[in-house]
Amino acid sequence: MTTTIERPSPAAESAPATSPRWEWIATAALLVGTGVAYLWDLGASGWANSFYSAAVQAGSVSWKAFFFGSSDAGNSITVDKPPMSLWLMSLSVRLFGLSTWAMLVPQVLLGVASVALLRATVKRHFGAAAGLLAGLVLALTPVAALMFRFNNPDALLVLLMIAAVWALLRGVETGKTTWLLLTGMFVGFGFLTKQLQVMLVVPPLALTYLIAGPPKLVTRVLQLFGALGAMIVSAGWWLLIVEFWPASSRPWVGGSQNNSILELTFGYNGFGRLSGDETGSVTRGGFGGAGGGSMWGETGISRMFDASQGGQIAWLIPAALILLVVGLVLCGRSPRSNGRRASLIVWGSWVLVTGLTFSFMAGIFHAYYTVALSPAIAALIGIGSVMAWRRRERWWVRTAMAVAVAATVAMAWVLLGRSASFVPWLKWTIVVVGVLAATALLIPALTRGRLAAVSILAVMFAGLAGPTAYAADTIVTPHTGSIVSAGPSTGMRGFGGTGMGKGMGEGHGGRGAIPAGMQLPAGFPGRTGAPGQAPAAGHVSEIGRGMGGLLEASTPTAAITAMLEQNADSYTWVAATVGANTAAGYQLATEDPVMPVGGFNGTDPSPTLAEFEQYVADGRIHYFIGGAVPGMQSGTSAAISAWVAENFTATTVDSVTFYDLSK
Repeated sequence: MTTTIERPSPAAESAPATSPRWEWIATAALLVGTGVAYLWDLGASGWANSFYSAAVQAGSVSWKAFFFGSSDAGNSITVDKPPMSLWLMSLSVRLFGLSTWAMLVPQVLLGVASVALLRATVKRHFGAAAGLLAGLVLALTPVAALMFRFNNPDALLVLLMIAAVWALLRGVETGKTTWLLLTGMFVGFGFLTKQLQVMLVVPPLALTYLIAGPPKLVTRVLQLFGALGAMIVSAGWWLLIVEFWPASSRPWVGGSQNNSILELTFGYNGFGRLSGDETGSVTRGGFGGAGGGSMWGETGISRMFDASQGGQIAWLIPAALILLVVGLVLCGRSPRSNGRRASLIVWGSWVLVTGLTFSFMAGIFHAYYTVALSPAIAALIGIGSVMAWRRRERWWVRTAMAVAVAATVAMAWVLLGRSASFVPWLKWTIVVVGVLAATALLIPALTRGRLAAVSILAVMFAGLAGPTAYAADTIVTPHTGSIVSAGPSTGMRGFGGTGMGKGMGEGHGGRGAIPAGMQLPAGFPGRTGAPGQAPAAGHVSEIGRGMGGLLEASTPTAAITAMLEQNADSYTWVAATVGANTAAGYQLATEDPVMPVGGFNGTDPSPTLAEFEQYVADGRIHYFIGGAVPGMQSGTSAAISAWVAENFTATTVDSVTFYDLSK
């Protein structure tokens, strides 16, 4: 039996000029539903990631802190990322005052915009049903439901990456250089959001236009160089200002050891993430894990499916890859510049490049990074499902769809099985419905007429029930701290302290869970027991209760807050302490600047001991808060702590050690 490949007609390349009423209703339901779900009990997460919350507060009261992304309004040091995502939240706080809602609502709006733009991008070449399905899958991806309700830079990064693909595909349609320049601009803005992570989408963009761009090859190459120039300009203006601004009048570049944004870009936030050699981390180069991995877990092709990352993103990866192949085969011998094939190439290569990079990077890696995969997976599900369904009369297409459903059911069984107490009946229901759905896809009579609707509903339940349950659990659960993750508990414990999910000591939800294979060295904040051993259930380190630590904010009492607020206007910083998260809790409670000595990890040489001594001599710092978490002090911060202890008298307020530097 021979199989013929249909060439899509030109009319099929774009959506109808006018949309039917059902599409508008469905689109409105999707976007409103996404917004309502993401806004649900948004204030329960408090300051979310207090590291960024403190910078948002600082930027809302100081334009200098706003521009540089300073951790404090005294402009001692910046966060370890460019500030574009902070700008949106800081402007909101300037308008509405400091609150969880004022800070996080912009993130929710970014999530709704991402769903809307992905829907529109997919619809353009594949129709309304494909666009709506892609948007729905993105909205229900657990890690997306987490990041679009959180204040990390990833929410803006996702929207900008989708925008880059949208512009690139318009360029494939028209061949106009303007669209390539716009693509480069969106990538540049992504760089100002999270530096080199946005570069993972650049190879897919370039490859797609080289293959499918309408002009001649030489013109296509020149247009891509133009896009590169637009990227450099849209990101480089801020980098140049920071790099050439006199260091004495700007904050230290957090995360760097030499006060250089370029060092931060290519070192700690760049190639160090790939190699594991991250100068300035708590322990340089990470620590060894079982089997030769880093402290951030085992690397390898299965990393996206392991206990740390699987529940975040893996639900539909097998189906997306299967449908990618189906879609490419169905495109057949279409013209080189065919928009459908170009869409499959860009989304498919996005999944492959980003997924493989995440799988093998040896440096700092957190489960929530996988949100960068969610738009591409969602797009492939929407595109591939609709393309396959429209060609379901072919036996091999029906077989491929059935295999995709079976793979999704198997994935759901594995992922839900890791959370045995979480809706235990769901995985069995998915298996039963999934088997029926896969069987129905193999029988032509069950995919026609009224029975087709039943088959579609069964397929959607089998594919989306698992991630929907995880996303719902994520939405109703508060998330705070520097390392968070979506969904219920996978039986893994956290670092200790109270800063992540329902509390790291509770080990809930894999929220901030120790990645598989991670080993914690002696002295690591929150570590108890033998190396590699997590804190016992219910354990919360005493250090973490009031002082905070590397990954969680301090929680000052009313007495401490009142003490810090006394004569606050007389000082540039009401206090200084080692570590950005420790400083953040005091700063957010008082809304006055608190100097985070050493930045996030306490390892940045900012300020120097001489500079700190001069600040004290000039009467610019009121208190020094002692008791830094072991493992965070090194070099400069250790010297400052020792100097303060030798020269000032310690007093204790609500179990926290203070030194009054004005005496």
